[in-house]
Amino acid sequence: MTPMNTGGFGDLIDKRVTKLFSDKYKQLPDRIADFYGMETSSDSFERWSEVGAIGDFTEFGGTVSYQSQNQGYDVTATHKEFVNGFQITRDLYDDDRHGIWERKPTALAQAYVRTRQKHGARPFNNAFNVDSYFYSHSEGVALCSDNHTTTSGASTTSGFDNLVTSSLTATAVEAARIQFRGFRGDQAERITTMPDRLLIPVALYGRAFEIVESSGKPSTANNDANVHKDAYAVVDWEYLTDTNDWYMIDTDAMKDYLVWFDRIKLEFGMAEELDTLVAKWRAYCRYSNMYRDWRFILGASVS
Repeated sequence: MTPMNTGGFGDLIDKRVTKLFSDKYKQLPDRIADFYGMETSSDSFERWSEVGAIGDFTEFGGTVSYQSQNQGYDVTATHKEFVNGFQITRDLYDDDRHGIWERKPTALAQAYVRTRQKHGARPFNNAFNVDSYFYSHSEGVALCSDNHTTTSGASTTSGFDNLVTSSLTATAVEAARIQFRGFRGDQAERITTMPDRLLIPVALYGRAFEIVESSGKPSTANNDANVHKDAYAVVDWEYLTDTNDWYMIDTDAMKDYLVWFDRIKLEFGMAEELDTLVAKWRAYCRYSNMYRDWRFILGASVS
């Protein structure tokens, strides 16, 4: 890329200019830790494997009945490298009267946060498709699917479906909660799942707020108590790309099953080329994310 120079940024050295604005838009916060269990990594990839549940107790008949557990699914996260930078000529840097270029490393940091949010939202935006950008999961189905399987051979007829297609309504939330509470484990055993969060795009905030905060039943003349009141934290995220899809989440399980790996945290570098006098700034980082188990989420893929 051609270095930025005084010909393209004349205002930076024009004495008539009294104030310039650069990268003043309010930046969205880094919310990765709101969704992920945060880990550091010392290798080029991370591989996690599950061990299935142990079966129920049996009545004692004179000897202990020893049970075996099943090898679960494997998931491998491969860290990816991300870079950004800019370069300018020496005269532009020297003649900049407003300190614009001195603040450019801050702009790189802001771009870094923005990029992380997009990658952090990826498991949700791709929840209804098999996504292998950062990780590979040996189950081979989407995060939110009605075709989840198990390695134990147990029946998956009930409790292995975390996909719905209903628009966000109070009735849909009630049905989703019942479905969520019915999730089953590796041996089709009952497990404890407790959804406490509705994750939504910004466009659905008003509807979700009404569902959760109304004292009576939403959108009716009834004065019956609203079973959803204060049952969920409504979390909207600017980086969810579909304006209709929504998600029900068990927050504690999400922090356990959804993992972010920082291999190399953000680092800056700056150098000036000896012959050309072109100054370069660059930023570098390396990370990945993955989900270990699907039982923290139910997703609504709304057409």
